[in-house]
Amino acid sequence: MATIHAPHTMHDAARAYARPANAVTGIVNAVSRFLRAWKNRREFYRLGEMSDTELADIGLTRSDLTVVVDLPFGSDPTAHLGPLAHARLNSIEEMARRVS
Repeated sequence: MATIHAPHTMHDAARAYARPANAVTGIVNAVSRFLRAWKNRREFYRLGEMSDTELADIGLTRSDLTVVVDLPFGSDPTAHLGPLAHARLNSIEEMARRVS
């Protein structure tokens, strides 16, 4: 009696099955990132309607908005504004420590 051993057949079938799932996952992730960036861009435009005082309360300036508005459409403007506000806060705290 001959024993048939075909371990590669199972691996090949598993890889063939996994490829479409990976492709679908990649497409879903890309669409999800695009929709999130679009939603955040809409929210970003609402920041432009705020007064300079309101922007200062959240650590931003009007010039921050003008820098970020020129980013490509698919990029998330809020991903760039957060680090700007954080860096400004850190520099203000550092200046306050020097005065003390």
